[in-house]
Amino acid sequence: MNISHSYTLVLVLVFFIILPSIRAADAGLGASFIFGDSLVDAGNNNYFPTLSKANLPPNGMDFKASGGNPTGRYTNGRTIGDLVGEELGQPNYAIPFLAPNATGKAILNGVNYASGGGGIMNQTGRIFVNRLSMDIQIDYFNITRKQLDTLLGPSKAIEFLKKKAFFSITVGSNDFLNNYLLPVLSIGQRISESPDAFINDLITHMRSQLTRLYTLGARKIVVGNVGPIGCIPYQKTINQLTDDQCVDLPNKLAVQYNGMLKDLMKELNDKLPGSTFVLANVYELVSEVITNYKKYGFVTASVACCGNGGQYRGIIPCGPQSTLCTDRDKHVFWDPYHPSEAANVIVAKQLVDGDTRYMTPMNLRQLKDL
Repeated sequence: MNISHSYTLVLVLVFFIILPSIRAADAGLGASFIFGDSLVDAGNNNYFPTLSKANLPPNGMDFKASGGNPTGRYTNGRTIGDLVGEELGQPNYAIPFLAPNATGKAILNGVNYASGGGGIMNQTGRIFVNRLSMDIQIDYFNITRKQLDTLLGPSKAIEFLKKKAFFSITVGSNDFLNNYLLPVLSIGQRISESPDAFINDLITHMRSQLTRLYTLGARKIVVGNVGPIGCIPYQKTINQLTDDQCVDLPNKLAVQYNGMLKDLMKELNDKLPGSTFVLANVYELVSEVITNYKKYGFVTASVACCGNGGQYRGIIPCGPQSTLCTDRDKHVFWDPYHPSEAANVIVAKQLVDGDTRYMTPMNLRQLKDL
């Protein structure tokens, strides 16, 4: 065989070896920009003084990437944001914005801005002293946006955000639980606003926040509605409910907000050219898991795996002194407020590949492939 034939053969072999990996890279999600509260916080609250933290064991005990050490995730393992990224082929977890290594090319895998205690309203969560509201989180994305221009160049940064990134927003629960529904009325807004006025205010702020993200380059945007917050162990414990009951008022408020959020998604899809806003019906999805928990292999949808206080361990958050279950994959709830990794897995799979019962107008795999 002469040299030219040998060279041609090598090129052919290299082509067939490298091409599949290129296709695999193209098929995967380029970057995930995550906004929200403790349901998707990956550790931002570790970096400032706050009463809302999850950086103590046994939090994170099943998070393999950290060797079982707490990272600031409010669950025993991966969050929904982590799991969605895995399902869509993201090579690395979105890095917390406040982490020291959230610089340079690391941000091309995505950035997590979520904060335990954060909400749509700036005053939400002030019971925790410090937290990042949605407005602050978007301010932080604006910093990332400028970094992308520096890394890729302005035109390529725009293309990157349009084609290789998606934005997820998981927020709203704290606006009810740690604002409007707080038992100390002088802290919450219930003292000054009717439910209708408060929810209208939430939607007005959300419209402004989502429009601002669009202005900054976001095009593929998934927004989760508020789950059945009247069914979490904390609410069931303080209201002394039976195992199959949920608190009515929080769920009614969530349903009312969710209805208006659905209308907002349609409005923004019609109004903002080139945008795709996807609504994740977290309320119905989590309600399904709670109602039919045995079907999914759980033994309880009421008792927190990690916590203390009352029959559902629903008063004191998870920490080193907490009562801890031995069958973590059998509990829907990890602590008084947050799902276990096992429950997050079920939710994430439906977000990625679910039908229109849970994802409107498309699921996240379809959104990625647009």
